Amino acid sequence: MKTINFSQTRQHLAATFDKVVEDSTPIIVTRQNKEAVVIVSLKDFRAMEETAYLMQNEANAKRLNRAIAQLEDGEGKERELVLS
Repeated sequence: MKTINFSQTRQHLAATFDKVVEDSTPIIVTRQNKEAVVIVSLKDFRAMEETAYLMQNEANAKRLNRAIAQLEDGEGKERELVLS
C-alpha cells in the first residue's frame, strides 16, 4: 500500500483520489504528530463493509471460509448464470 504525507496529498488531491479509484488501492496519508488516515474508494469501502457484515455470524463465516478454501484447492465448479 502506498504511503504519502499530508502535504503531498493536499498538493495533488484530485490526482490522489483518481489513483485510488483507478487502481482500487488504498493510500495511507501520514500526518505530523497525528494518526495516519487511509483514503479508499467508495466501491472498496462498501465491499469491506459487506465482508465484515457477512463475517459477523460465526456459522456464515465458517461456510464462506470453507467455500474459499474449496475454490483455492481447485474444487470449484463453473456454472452458467441463469437470469429469469
